[in-house]
Amino acid sequence: MRLRGIEKQNRLDSLLSFILIISIIVSISVTIYVIVTPKQGERFTEFYILGPNGTASDYPTVLKQGEPGKVIIGIVNHEYDTVLYRLVVRFDNSTIEDRTVELSNNETWEHPFSFRPDRTGRHQKLEFLLYKQDDDVVVYRSLHLWVDVVQ
Repeated sequence: MRLRGIEKQNRLDSLLSFILIISIIVSISVTIYVIVTPKQGERFTEFYILGPNGTASDYPTVLKQGEPGKVIIGIVNHEYDTVLYRLVVRFDNSTIEDRTVELSNNETWEHPFSFRPDRTGRHQKLEFLLYKQDDDVVVYRSLHLWVDVVQ
């Protein structure tokens, strides 16, 4: 009788040891999966303009007629995919730049941009419009500067 009790105890110990080993293997596998698979954060695009010296200052807000104004346009893709952007720059409701920019995830594009106002006036709007993919209707991001053009 006592032998049967020992056999049952040994089977129970073996079963519990097996379950413990399987549990350890599963928990190690899950831990490795969580570490190796990065979490996907928020999808967004940075869109900015800088002054000619590369800082967020000294924007060309007062120019003489015909004098060039210079800025740096920047786009940074955080969309977790390659994105084709369309950049449109308008000055006083006239398009002066229209280009496409393709960026991979986490890729940065900075481009020096120059414009020459051809007529005088106060509060002329310099607009930077960014469209995403093939949607030419909905502006994805927009920026603007008000420029006074004097003689």
